Amino acid sequence: MNESEMKLWSDLEVELLIDEISEAAIEAIEQAAAEAARAAALAAVEREAAALREAQQWRIEADNARRNGIKNTIIAGVIFFVGGLAVGVCGTLAITR
Repeated sequence: MNESEMKLWSDLEVELLIDEISEAAIEAIEQAAAEAARAAALAAVEREAAALREAQQWRIEADNARRNGIKNTIIAGVIFFVGGLAVGVCGTLAITR
């Protein structure tokens, strides 16, 4: 390429080009920051949802354990009552004979 084929840029053209490149870079940075903020918010929401699911699971397990405890207490009470009644009746019968 010889000197007659080379384009010489004026100071104004160089400054305008720098301004355009700077604007494009700033836009790209702002878009990247917005995407990063959205990704961070989504990650926080996903963590919160996982924590809520875990808390719900613990609540269900606690409710089941409570129900089973009540049921087992009632069964034990009935068994002890019937056993005590049988011992009482058998003891009374044994004494009266």
